[in-house]
Amino acid sequence: MKRSLYRGTAIALTGVAMLASLAACQRPEADQTAGQKLDAAVARVEQQAGEVKTDIKQAAAAATDKVKGTASDIAITAEVNARLARDAQLSAFAINVETNAGRVVLKGSAPDLAARERARSLAAAVEGVHTVENKLVINAKS
Repeated sequence: MKRSLYRGTAIALTGVAMLASLAACQRPEADQTAGQKLDAAVARVEQQAGEVKTDIKQAAAAATDKVKGTASDIAITAEVNARLARDAQLSAFAINVETNAGRVVLKGSAPDLAARERARSLAAAVEGVHTVENKLVINAKS
């Protein structure tokens, strides 16, 4: 008889513990209607879509800036080459022009020191050029 009393008490205590656990674990979502759950899901999707939209705008702006910079470098290189080609002393020499972010590098040869400096001046005068690195070597036989 004591055994069944203990057993009944144990079952009752287990039941109380289970009810307490369920009460403690109750989630607010359990009280929501299907419509409320749907509204919450839609709100989360809209928030994530807004974040993705912001990320896409930032990536597009960065890509646009990069393309503008590249286009600007191409235009600078073309203009420096045109000015060098119009110069009577420099047009016969192979001068390589490289441009990156407005930084122009001149490589090749020049007939004398004055022509080397003129090549640097011509490049520096082009709009958008920030610096000129003159790596031209003097070679009167070129």
